[in-house]
Amino acid sequence: MPLNDTSVSPAQKKGRLLLIPNTLDLGCTGEPGESPLPDLREVLPLGALQAAAGLRYWVAENAKTTRAFLKRVAEVQALLTPIQEQDIQVLPRPPKGGQKKPGSGQDQAVRALLAPALAGHDVGLISEAGLPAVADPGSAVVLAAHRAGIEVVPFAGPSSLVLALAASGLHGQSFAFVGYLPVEASQRVQRIRDLELLSRKSHQTQLVIETPYRNAALWQALVQHLQLDTLLSVSCGLTLADGWSRTATVEQWRKRPLNLPDKVPAVFSWLAS
Repeated sequence: MPLNDTSVSPAQKKGRLLLIPNTLDLGCTGEPGESPLPDLREVLPLGALQAAAGLRYWVAENAKTTRAFLKRVAEVQALLTPIQEQDIQVLPRPPKGGQKKPGSGQDQAVRALLAPALAGHDVGLISEAGLPAVADPGSAVVLAAHRAGIEVVPFAGPSSLVLALAASGLHGQSFAFVGYLPVEASQRVQRIRDLELLSRKSHQTQLVIETPYRNAALWQALVQHLQLDTLLSVSCGLTLADGWSRTATVEQWRKRPLNLPDKVPAVFSWLAS
């Protein structure tokens, strides 16, 4: 498909696709015993909050959490459209296994989400946490917008990957985010060793994430199977009041157990020497 979709008349004024950053406290409630949720003004720029407050049309991973986000926005910036009148469309789930084929039904469903922009309205794209389209299925919407000739406007906001990398002290000029590691034990061990070898050969920091309830299992696998002199870092609860980042060699980690929460997101990174 060409980058400019000629099925839309150039004379028709289009809206824009605004990439609205979210907080990093997904799954945190701020209830007693938990870290309090940060004021949005502490983690999101005013420009992003003002843009979010002025939107009516949204593409989101989850409508419920998007409404919760808008409720927090309304506490610091009045919404142009009441929450109950917001038009929130949910991204289709990506197909399991392999690459989808161009022109698939999912491609058509993604393009349909941009109908308000083609009709002249700005549309917000929001992730469950952090920057939309970064380690996030929203990238399909961004690509569809480019193909349809819709202007894409990103807003600054927190990215757990970038924050964790900056706080790790590991190599920040060559790094790779490799997503989730296999759940099956033997496959996970092999993947860890392959990535460590790549890190050593390329002097490249490797970053992975995991579903919070499996944080501890992944951590144990990394400490057990990485080489003793490999630098290993973990960042947990970034931007929360009790968030933290720690880096040490695997040998040092083996001498000091680490208790990871099972409800708070973490980012794991390592650099082999």
